[in-house]
Amino acid sequence: MQNHLKNEHSPYLQQHADNPVDWYPWGNEAFEKARKEHKPVFLSIGYSSCHWCHVMEHESFEDKATAKILNKYFISIKVDREERPDIDKHFQAVYQLMNGRGGGWPTSIFLTEDLKPFYSATYIPDEPKYGMMSFSSLLEVIADKYKNEKEVLVKEADNILRYLNPKEDKIQATKLDTSIIHRVLDQSRQLFDSEHGGFNKAPKFPQASTLDLLLDLYKITGNKEALNMAAFSLSSMAKGGLRDLVDGGFCRYSTDNTWLVPHFEKMTYDNALLSEVYLKAYHATGNDFYRDIAFETLDFMLEKMSKDHLFYSASDADTQGEEGKYFVYSYDKALRSFEKAGIPSKVHEKLAKALHITKEGNFEGKNIVRVDDPTAIDIPYYNEAIEALKKRREKRAYPFIDKKVIVAWNAMMIKSLFKASRVDKKYLKLAIKSLDALLQSMYIHAELYHSTLIGKTPKIKAFLEDYAYLTDALIEAYESTLNEVYLITATKLANNAIEKYFDKGKWKFSRGEFETDADIYDASYPSSVATMIDALYSVSSLVDIVYKKFVFKTLEIYSYDVMRQPISTPRMTRMVIRYLKDDIIIKAHEDKLKPHIKELDNLPHPFALFKNDTNDGFMICNSNSCFGHEKDFSGVLEVLEKRQ
Repeated sequence: MQNHLKNEHSPYLQQHADNPVDWYPWGNEAFEKARKEHKPVFLSIGYSSCHWCHVMEHESFEDKATAKILNKYFISIKVDREERPDIDKHFQAVYQLMNGRGGGWPTSIFLTEDLKPFYSATYIPDEPKYGMMSFSSLLEVIADKYKNEKEVLVKEADNILRYLNPKEDKIQATKLDTSIIHRVLDQSRQLFDSEHGGFNKAPKFPQASTLDLLLDLYKITGNKEALNMAAFSLSSMAKGGLRDLVDGGFCRYSTDNTWLVPHFEKMTYDNALLSEVYLKAYHATGNDFYRDIAFETLDFMLEKMSKDHLFYSASDADTQGEEGKYFVYSYDKALRSFEKAGIPSKVHEKLAKALHITKEGNFEGKNIVRVDDPTAIDIPYYNEAIEALKKRREKRAYPFIDKKVIVAWNAMMIKSLFKASRVDKKYLKLAIKSLDALLQSMYIHAELYHSTLIGKTPKIKAFLEDYAYLTDALIEAYESTLNEVYLITATKLANNAIEKYFDKGKWKFSRGEFETDADIYDASYPSSVATMIDALYSVSSLVDIVYKKFVFKTLEIYSYDVMRQPISTPRMTRMVIRYLKDDIIIKAHEDKLKPHIKELDNLPHPFALFKNDTNDGFMICNSNSCFGHEKDFSGVLEVLEKRQ
């Protein structure tokens, strides 16, 4: 028997439609029932590709005895965090306040009948472990307390809400200056894993925005250490595990320090951002390896994760209830695949060893395919082996794909396609078709929406991240095509975002039912604030300089946090650097430039070296005129030397 989720569009909610728990979607029907029956609310927030969400569902939400307790004493509500990031953001702040640490998913919140939170947790096991009581026991304790000590719980909930919305602190602004470069490099160096690449210890996330920032620093300053940290991390991440060597694409994060064992879900935003970073590494190094990884990632997304030119949100880690089942191989079956592919038997063992396929396995007795040096694969029959392993996968059930179309994540993918089209024109038509399809389906009567299923009419209106990333993608589209319609649309969206979400230098992530502040910190993907002001800075260069005041005001408001800890806010840091770019370029190369330029005193910038925001390269000027445009700094020096 289906519960109240049966008519919901969200694939995650549909996964729970047949649970014995009498789930409701977030909405008035559930709220009114809770008030009428004087029952507390159990709110469970998750998403379709979340491994521990599946574990809790299997252990507790599919269990009839647990469901009986929930149905008797609680009103149960399910929320898809990808569909309603505003609800998730609000209750993550609640969890943080109540527990003194960041939360995760599934998020489990208990609320009064008036929706005031009084208890929070993440995954709760079905039997006592990890220092926690069982979920069913917890339900009985909370039900008893709500019946007999309700006033205490309500008072606690009121205190939580009071602390959740404190009075505004006085803004601490500080000077934005080029010292941010040294702080970024110092902090990156401290966190950098020199043995395996990446930053911090396991669980290790790709941190695409940090890598992107380091590559920008190299381009602007020529700092080789910044390039080496980024390039080594990208090479290490591509060995196999985090990167799927068989199908292509990257998983969300690694559970170990070596990038070998991932949680096997693949998110659209990770693959969009990483393909863009690998392309940037290709431009920085000229190494075709990085370009090939970027193209492989884009091709995976186009093949497995798209339909009608739109991109799905994620694929699952689990298959048939087992994590990673689709992705891994036993030693015997791998060798059988080699045999079927016609690979000579005498090389099977050596080939398996080169691919880290052993009898013992490297993941729960099975094998994740991996190579020692992805930048220069010199393994006989490598391509034939990968193709053979791919054919074996084709016989398996593919992981569940959440077919939601999320505007922000699609915009990230589209921007990467446009970036790729600068290297290979085949991606240009694909990028244009995807952008046009996204606008047609999600920008309706001048109203932008957040998410939907392909072919369905969207219902949930856009949040700041949707405006930010779509505006950013439209600017990239304009610069790739010079189609002014894209620039006009970008400007309209920028105006709408300012009107809806800008508030005296600060930005809201959402308005309406849940008014939440937008973060400057990069979490799963870069800050929507930083992405928005980056887009506004481009609009100020392309359309009207008036937009720059919104950029400056935002940077001023957040200047203290960004200047103090720039590695925690890489996309905002990148925006500060973009704002100070001329000064940074000049300061970084001061010693090299001085011998080549005579007329320094009356120039608007000491060395008359300008970065054009809408065009890669440097303009070189003296006090009378500009006399050169060069793509990189070495070209600048050559021009100046010739004029000596």
